[in-house]
Amino acid sequence: MKKNKEYENLLDIFKQLKDAIKKEDAVKIKELSNRTIHSASIKQDTDSISIAVIIYAISKIIERKKYREYADWPEFYNSIIKAIENCYTTLKEENFEKFRESLVEISNAVKLLRGHLKDYVEQVFRKARINKGSRIYEHGISFAQTAEIMGITLYELAEYIGQTGITNVPLSVTKSIDERIKIVTELFE
Repeated sequence: MKKNKEYENLLDIFKQLKDAIKKEDAVKIKELSNRTIHSASIKQDTDSISIAVIIYAISKIIERKKYREYADWPEFYNSIIKAIENCYTTLKEENFEKFRESLVEISNAVKLLRGHLKDYVEQVFRKARINKGSRIYEHGISFAQTAEIMGITLYELAEYIGQTGITNVPLSVTKSIDERIKIVTELFE
């Protein structure tokens, strides 16, 4: 991860994410996730993909108020906030190894859960991978490659895309060679 426009964008995303989580602003969190999906589509790196999925999953978890009724909720919520704050701090310090470890802390927070809440949250993360996979597919990445990148089955992706009608949207058409060259050129600026 180099210090460039993408780095500055990511730093801004995590800064806003910290505040949005504390305010429990699920709409803002979802918006931040959408900002990450373009990079995930172009670069197809695990960091960008993980970030997009994690942020989207957090938005879905925050918007489900019933989760707060579970005994595990406070510990889970606090560990998510701490991990996001660590992501921001380590990113700001340009300590990318610690940043990645902080991303893993978010996934580990799910392991602290028990019973139904654990099942619900794991399902939210699974559906987040499928949802973000559909957005990557929308950016012109092949169906099979998208499923592989996201760690989901072709069936899961096909079912979701079929329900959403993404294949009927002109954006899901593969990009022209000129558009692809422009995207690649922007990566190396």
